[in-house]
Order: sequence, then structure tokens, then C-alpha cells
Amino acid sequence: MAKSWHDISRIVDTSTPVWPGDQRFELAWTMSQDQGDAVNVARVLTTLHLGTHVDAPRHFRAGAPTIGQLELAPFLGSAQVVDVSQREIIRTQDLEPLLVPSTERLLLKTNAWLNDRGFPTEVPVIDLDVPEFLASRKMMLLGVDLPSVDRIDSRELPNHHALERFGVAILESLDLTGVPIGIYELIALPLRLALADASPVRAILRSI
Repeated sequence: MAKSWHDISRIVDTSTPVWPGDQRFELAWTMSQDQGDAVNVARVLTTLHLGTHVDAPRHFRAGAPTIGQLELAPFLGSAQVVDVSQREIIRTQDLEPLLVPSTERLLLKTNAWLNDRGFPTEVPVIDLDVPEFLASRKMMLLGVDLPSVDRIDSRELPNHHALERFGVAILESLDLTGVPIGIYELIALPLRLALADASPVRAILRSI
């Protein structure tokens, strides 16, 4: 039987919301067959935190590894989607009964950001002890259907720092609206951008 796929990436165009004050997505043609060129070639100007993306530690800690220095293992392999909607704070006790023992990557379905043409002013967040709990379960990655694993107005970014400290990669702005809870294969590889603090990804789930 053919395996089913879910594209869990948010669409990218000029209307894609970005963090307030960040660079919106722009596309321009540098070559065009309409203008007599042999091919069509476009360039883009954008924040790297565009749509579905991976944060590197360099995003929130000076001198930390860039996106091009990250190991790829966290972004490819088994992942569990769990429903934590209706929670303002996602606590360890909320997650513990939901997780299967073999879970290596956790994707949180909050359904708190359903308007993909607008940027949220507040989002649910994980509790401060969740990163250590995930590490105790040998988790490699935490993914969220939100633009941040921290509060929108946070400047200290405690969850970003804690997830890095415990070796858990960060995948943000997923679209999990049409995805049932369960176990999947995740494919969400960041670009090999040598000096960058983040990378957009095309995130895919495949049923297993």
C-alpha cells in the first residue's frame, strides 16, 4: 500500500507573515525569457525565519553554531504528532502520557495559529522544565505550529536556550492542521548556509 504524505510547510509568498520588523519575502526576476533572455532566473530577498524554518543556536547566542554547522540527524526520522490544543502552557505532565517510548522527534499541534496571513500576538508555550524532560526521553527535535518556542514578547528566549543546552533542535512555524496525531517519518532538512542563523525548510511527514 502506498504511503501517504503530508506537506506541513507554510506557503511562502509576498503575503507570508514575518516577525514584526523583519524582512518580508520579495522575489524579482534577474533574467526573463519575456525580455529575450535564454532562461528565467529569479532572486529573493527575505528573512531566513520565513514560514516553516529551523533555528540554529547562532540565532539566539553569539558565536554559537550556524545553520550550516548543524547535524542533519534531528531533521530526518521518526516523529510523533501530539495534540496539545487548548493549553496556554504545555507542561511535562501534559506530554508524558501522550508519548510513545520510541519517540525521537516531537511535533506539537496547538492549533493556535490558524491564520497564515497574519502574525500572532501571543502563543502557547512549553513550560520551563519541558526541554530537560525531552532530553531525558532522548528527543532530538521539538517542532511547533507556532512562530516561536518562546513567548512573542520574550527577549531572554529561555526555551530556545534550554533546548540548545539539552541538545534538542528547533523547528518552527509548522502547518499541522490537516495532520492526525500519530507516528510519522519527518523530512525537514535545512539548507547548508554556512554563516546563517536559520533556514527555511520544506517539511514533510510520511506515514509509517
